Amino acid sequence: MTYLINQTIFQQYEDINVNIKPERLKVFIKKAQELDLKPFLGHALYYELIKNCNEDGTINNEAPQHYKDLLNGSEYLDRYGHIVLYEGILPTLVYFTFARFIENDAIHYTATGPVIKRHDNGDPLTSPEVVKLVQQQRSIANAYANDIEKFLWDNQEHFPLWHYNEKNRSGRQAGPRIRGVDRTDFNYPGTINNYNLPITDFLN
Repeated sequence: MTYLINQTIFQQYEDINVNIKPERLKVFIKKAQELDLKPFLGHALYYELIKNCNEDGTINNEAPQHYKDLLNGSEYLDRYGHIVLYEGILPTLVYFTFARFIENDAIHYTATGPVIKRHDNGDPLTSPEVVKLVQQQRSIANAYANDIEKFLWDNQEHFPLWHYNEKNRSGRQAGPRIRGVDRTDFNYPGTINNYNLPITDFLN
């Protein structure tokens, strides 16, 4: 698999412990690429970008300039003639990775089940504190993702594989989302005739 960022790039944005093994960080980079970046860019554009990258995540020298700019950032004029300083995909991917790392790092999986990690040099964060920290990192990632979106809008002629999807914006928000309501009998007991009954009728 091609990893677009590594620990060195990561540490340009966030100060993480040097003792964290690169192989461990790669687990979360992979998840961020597959579960955050790919749905945002769309599968077609994502795979085209990966196809233009080397195995170490750098852009191929023969890649079209607009793909180099998409990945690494550039300074360009938008449709209104304003100068835009675009930082590329890397910071977005770093903070999506960081959010997933924090979320997982708070829990240790043992033979008897998941447990909260304990540390000799400090107390572990509470669950609400971890959730808040994760949401903060995802909010930063989403802010950078908005810049990617603007870059793609402003350079549409170079990216015919990209198609804007409103679900991408709502799907990457920091907080919890309700995507639909399951009204099957399993989740809403009874027949169709009593769907309009008060919920208290089911609690008696």
